[in-house]
Amino acid sequence: MIEFDGIQKMLGYTRRACADYNMIEDGDRIAIGVSGGKDSLALLCFMAKLKRFYEKKYEIVAVTLDAGFPGADLSNITELCRGLEIEHHIIHTDIYDIVFNIRKEKFPCSLCANLRRGALNTAAKELGCNKVALGHHFDDTVETLIMNLFIEGRFGCFSPVTYLDRIGVTVIRPLIYCPEKEIIGFINKNKIKVSPKYCPADGTTRREDTKLMLEEMSKNDRHLKTRLFGALERSGKDGWSVHERQRRTKSQ
Repeated sequence: MIEFDGIQKMLGYTRRACADYNMIEDGDRIAIGVSGGKDSLALLCFMAKLKRFYEKKYEIVAVTLDAGFPGADLSNITELCRGLEIEHHIIHTDIYDIVFNIRKEKFPCSLCANLRRGALNTAAKELGCNKVALGHHFDDTVETLIMNLFIEGRFGCFSPVTYLDRIGVTVIRPLIYCPEKEIIGFINKNKIKVSPKYCPADGTTRREDTKLMLEEMSKNDRHLKTRLFGALERSGKDGWSVHERQRRTKSQ
């Protein structure tokens, strides 16, 4: 199995999130949603390494959705899975065609995300998995909180753990304590090949606007994101809660 430089700190973030929110139980079979982006590739690496010493025993499989983007190459994901000794399943879909050709969405992200979630959860169930792990990290959490507040007028975010009763799978997010900057550092240090951005809407989304706004605000207040994350935890909304721990987020 591949060995990585600088993974111990990242495993610390991941292990703490899994323990704080009881994300993993003995006997779990977890589908890791792997798109080929830095976050999902990092999640795959961390979950593969964590299972070697985590106190609860679990299995993982990698699931990649082929959304049908022109020119998409998924070989880098297959290669990493081979090095990690993890089975890799590629699920072919018509998501690109539905979103951009049939529906011709002006703001395609919401529909695309819904279709991808449905396809991933269905695939996980068919593969005998009871859980799905997604690569949302610390910065994603804060950005989603702000987007919900500014766009929808509500204080809330996705949950660390969500049980989907209609399909019978639980969604977990083990990277919620991992700052994006440190994930990028891990990927670069270990020369992990990241897939190009195939989506034609990339870089023009509301999330990207929110990210840039928070980056600008953080120039004069480096603890801004940490306080926003803490406010979410203290709110108790959407399954979030405060846990006794020492957490460093040097990127803030």
